[in-house]
Amino acid sequence: MRRAGGKDIVTSPKTPKSVRTISMPGFVMDELREYVNSIYGLMDKDRIFPFTKSYINDCIRRACKATGIKRIRIHDLRHSHASYLIHLGCSPLLISERLGHEKVQTTLNTYSHLYPNKQQELVAMMESAHDKEQRKISKTA
Repeated sequence: MRRAGGKDIVTSPKTPKSVRTISMPGFVMDELREYVNSIYGLMDKDRIFPFTKSYINDCIRRACKATGIKRIRIHDLRHSHASYLIHLGCSPLLISERLGHEKVQTTLNTYSHLYPNKQQELVAMMESAHDKEQRKISKTA
């Protein structure tokens, strides 16, 4: 949604993959349900967040300025979410699907700088697999 001429305009998403269902953990659903229940007169087809990206960015900008913290954009929250999923060990394919990227390569190109921290984990997995195979060989020899 964007604002033009003082009116909100619902626009088409960038790509077909932008139209998707996002699963949420129960605690997020609980918060969302509480929020929806607090809205008076909400109809089935109504938007539950009837504001534009620029409005949210403006609110964030003012809050950051008032508190003296580094300015962020609404899009930065998307990056934070992806970074958190990487930290949790989610696969690039799952993250790509969640973000609606057309190609997993887009996800890798955007977030690859976060994966080097995982190199020691990778080495540990390879060493563990190697040691396990060596033990199997030793038992049969």
